[in-house]
Amino acid sequence: MPLSRPVRRALLVAHVAVSVGWLGLSTGLLALGITGFTAGSAAAAAGAYRAMRVLTDFLVLPVALASLASGVVLSLGTHWGLARHRWIVTKFWLTLAAVALTVCALRPGVAGLAAAAAAGRPASDPGLLAAPAVSSALYLFLTALSVLKPWGRTRRGGRPRGARSAGGRERAGAPS
Repeated sequence: MPLSRPVRRALLVAHVAVSVGWLGLSTGLLALGITGFTAGSAAAAAGAYRAMRVLTDFLVLPVALASLASGVVLSLGTHWGLARHRWIVTKFWLTLAAVALTVCALRPGVAGLAAAAAAGRPASDPGLLAAPAVSSALYLFLTALSVLKPWGRTRRGGRPRGARSAGGRERAGAPS
C-alpha cells in the first residue's frame, strides 16, 4: 500500500535519524571500548565498560530495531519495494544480520566485560573493539548504498517503469 507523501517524508526523516543515531552509537561504543582497553587503571576501564553497557542495554537495540522497521515500512510503502532492487535487498539482509549480532554477541559481551570490571577483575576483550569498528564500517557502507543505489533491479523487480517488451515495439523514451 503506497504511503502518502507527508507520511513517506516523515518516515524517511525518522529512518535517517535513527540510522544516523545507530552509527553514532556504534562510534561511541568504539571510543568507549578503546578507552576501556587502553585505560591505565581498573577504575577507568570499569567506567568505560559500564557506559558501554548502558548504551547497549538501553539504546542500541531499540535504535537498531527502529532503523530496521522504518526501512522495511519505507520500502514496502514506496515504489522501491523490498525485493525489487539489489541495494535494498542487500541493506535489508545486512541490517538484519547487524541486529542479530547486536542481540547475540555485542550485548552479552559488553555485559560480561562490565561485570568482570565491576568485580575488580581486569578485563579487556579485543573483540569488543572489533565489533563496533566493523559495525561502524557496515553502517557507513549501508549509508553509501542508500545514496548511490547501485546494482540495478532484481529478477523480481522486472523491467524499469515505462520499458516495453521487445518484439517490434519501441524502447522506452523513443517516440511512437
